[in-house]
Amino acid sequence: MQVVYWIGIFLLAFGGMEFMAWFTHKYIMHGFLWCLHRDHHRKDHDSWFERNDAFFIFYAVVSMSFIMTAANSSFWQGWPIGLGIFAYGLTYFLVHDIFIHQRFKMFRNANNWYARGIRRAHKMHHKHLGKEDGECFGMLFVPFKYFKK
Repeated sequence: MQVVYWIGIFLLAFGGMEFMAWFTHKYIMHGFLWCLHRDHHRKDHDSWFERNDAFFIFYAVVSMSFIMTAANSSFWQGWPIGLGIFAYGLTYFLVHDIFIHQRFKMFRNANNWYARGIRRAHKMHHKHLGKEDGECFGMLFVPFKYFKK
């Protein structure tokens, strides 16, 4: 029975991160921490790294904290929570940084309806260079209006 709880907690953590990504992006990245996120919208720097990468580091620390707490206490739920956050971060990195922004030249030929919808939605968000008016959504739950044939 504990395996079922473990899987359920993992899936809840992974799914909860979709909400956290949306919330963080809309109210924090395009809010009071725009100074860190701005370089993601305006490519006015020569570095491969962006100040925006600080958000990855923050969630990595949160994930590691849950895992370390679980490893050093009886809080076993920290394992599926920490690994769920990690799995979402890895998925986000693959979809957002590699597939959409091509930080590594991979997945360039993906052209199915989901890939086109994700790219279209992200392009609509990035057409706004300022902190206001950018449409914010999650990575996996993108509005269906972007998924056209």
